[in-house]
Amino acid sequence: MQTNLAPEYKNTPEGREAEAILRKCVHCGFCTATCPTYQLLGDELDGPRGRIYLMKQVLEGAAPTRKTQLHLDRCLTCRNCESTCPSGVQYGHLVDIGRKIVDAKVPRPAAERAIRWALKEGLPSPLFGPAMKLGQAVRGLLPATLKAKVPAKRDAGEWPTRQHARKVLMLAGCVQPAMMPNINSATARVLDAAGIQTIVAPKAGCCGAVKFHLNDQDGGKAEMRANIDAWWPHVESGGVEALVMNASGCGVTVKEYGHILKDDPVYADKARRISELTKDLSELLPDIVAALKTARPEWAQGPAGGAGAGRTLAFHPPCTLQHGQQLRGGVEQHLGALGFQVQVARSESHLCCGSAGTYSVLNPALSTQLRDRKLEVLGELQPEIIVSANIGCITHLQSGTSTPVRHWVEVLDDALA
Repeated sequence: MQTNLAPEYKNTPEGREAEAILRKCVHCGFCTATCPTYQLLGDELDGPRGRIYLMKQVLEGAAPTRKTQLHLDRCLTCRNCESTCPSGVQYGHLVDIGRKIVDAKVPRPAAERAIRWALKEGLPSPLFGPAMKLGQAVRGLLPATLKAKVPAKRDAGEWPTRQHARKVLMLAGCVQPAMMPNINSATARVLDAAGIQTIVAPKAGCCGAVKFHLNDQDGGKAEMRANIDAWWPHVESGGVEALVMNASGCGVTVKEYGHILKDDPVYADKARRISELTKDLSELLPDIVAALKTARPEWAQGPAGGAGAGRTLAFHPPCTLQHGQQLRGGVEQHLGALGFQVQVARSESHLCCGSAGTYSVLNPALSTQLRDRKLEVLGELQPEIIVSANIGCITHLQSGTSTPVRHWVEVLDDALA
């Protein structure tokens, strides 16, 4: 795609990056076929190709409007289009640039500014935990829309205390410890059973995704630098072999620290090293399965004697896992080796569930349509449990079904117990 950037963007790092991405696009439209919002709305400007044209016009000097802003807002940033694109267009990076430029030129209504501020400041805040506890205490009295955002209180169980030669760092996350603490403790127990010790750096907080994707990119980068500082002593000493993420939304962000901070003279090299070390928890499954089969010989006998004992699970692969990190099939394959019957939806397994970080709050109507569509195809599998790999997807899906929705590591942890 030919471009002619306006002078204000021509020699800036963001302008150069955007131009390089735009020039890869051949406007073929393959991306449109797999875009969730285009499927719902049928508007070219609510698909990747249309949004790319909008951003190109702004970068070439056209004045963005409120309509431009709304079309970019309605993008889930699911990056399904990246999996579909034959030209390797990095749409996720482009839309981050486009949203920042448009928001700088198009003022938002006061109510919209207020809710976006509350989300970006509230979710990563130390006050989120106490607020969630209060919400859980009065959950039965909450209206349905709010109740859906407040999962019932669950016991996290014990954190393992054994020491192991193999060690990994794990990001606890900002909302997960308060909303679903068992995901982190279950991760530590499963890794412990596989002979791997989990370390959490106390000063590591939000991965930075919430602020970054709500166009407080400076605030998001500050959180990223704080995490790097918290992790660096462990990395520098060589005491950990990986930085493990059990929320795929955090994982895709931390894997991009190297890209996001590439122009930071102090943190660029450290950020690149952190990204290289980062693994989704599912990437450790080959080691976990091998260790569990050795420790429990009955599990090595195949599905009949395995941990799953034929339990039927429907797996929803989060967009941040299958499109953002390009990880597909690992959870199904390796849990299957332990006896679980793991299936993905027979159709539309590539589509977003509608959670998409803060999207379910900012675009509730579209988000609910996508959730119900996803639950319908998952329901066809008649699963005992729906499993996923990201707390946002888990909470969002659970709000629309009575079938239990859990992280796959919790189900494996239950089998170990």
